[in-house]
Amino acid sequence: MTKPVILTGLRANNNLTIGNYFGAIEPIVRMARDKSVDYQINMFIPDLHSFTTPIDHGELYEQTLNNARVYAAAGLPLDNNDIHLYRQSFVPAHSEMTWILDCFTGIGEMGRMTQFKDKSSNAQDDRVSVGLFNYPVLMASDILLYDATYVPVGDDQTQHLEFTRDIAERINQQFDQNIFTVPLATKEQLAFFDAEHGLRIMDLADPTKKMSKSTESDRGVVFLTDSAEDAHKKIMSATTDNLASVAYDTTNQPGISNLLEILSQVRNQPLGTTLLEFQGMERYGDFKRIVADEVAAFLTQFQAQLAFVDGSAVESKLLKSEAAMRDQAGKTLYRLQAAAGLRK
Repeated sequence: MTKPVILTGLRANNNLTIGNYFGAIEPIVRMARDKSVDYQINMFIPDLHSFTTPIDHGELYEQTLNNARVYAAAGLPLDNNDIHLYRQSFVPAHSEMTWILDCFTGIGEMGRMTQFKDKSSNAQDDRVSVGLFNYPVLMASDILLYDATYVPVGDDQTQHLEFTRDIAERINQQFDQNIFTVPLATKEQLAFFDAEHGLRIMDLADPTKKMSKSTESDRGVVFLTDSAEDAHKKIMSATTDNLASVAYDTTNQPGISNLLEILSQVRNQPLGTTLLEFQGMERYGDFKRIVADEVAAFLTQFQAQLAFVDGSAVESKLLKSEAAMRDQAGKTLYRLQAAAGLRK
């Protein structure tokens, strides 16, 4: 490895939404293209993380491949040797390192994780998996195995990034060796990626909540697999308000603000440009119809691009990247194993 590493990933299970696309996939692909000249880009599909909550295991493998195809449809160059696209479970070092790091992690540390508290609060105690409890340790392994300096994370993952820094420093100090590269702190990450907050597309039915692929109801979620007609209906049924003025005000008009964000993303234009066009428009039905038409057109075009993706080229890219990542991750794992007394 000669270049600094940027590492990022998106969980594989469940249908992907336009929120996933505009908030993660499209920015990830754009970042990979722009920065691969100076950085090694690790784009991994965290299929092991999928086990932290109940899933349909019979669909996981195909969903994982579909994630890779979606990246390609979004413009990821499969012939770029500085961009690595790989499945987490195809690099066994992720699991092996996690066990070692588990043994240097306190129960109290994991118990304080906000994500665990939120996701486990509505479940019965005996149905909350150990994997959900300690998956920040697996996330730390994902990062540390590749000496990743830069990790673009959302607001809900910053706590896990800080844990990764803590465990890396703890191991380095305990064994008095530079076993791990410590990733930059959250503030520095945000400065590097030139963003204080990642884009959030909100649920159409409840615009105070993030659009989520794991939501119980599909009414407020536009999936990348939705037909143009279904997506159009969902936009037209979006929750708004009674102020009769198209304006960007996430506190008092979250529904309209969300539709403005969506339209800006579909058009690939700054939010300010969209606001100038629609500021003060009074007829919400007319505004919704414009957004619905353009979202439907986007889905039609994207689904056509996805249909033309060469599946064999995607799988070839995965296999090539996974071989390279097994070699790279294995070297880091060996450093830790040797320090811990498992290897000479």
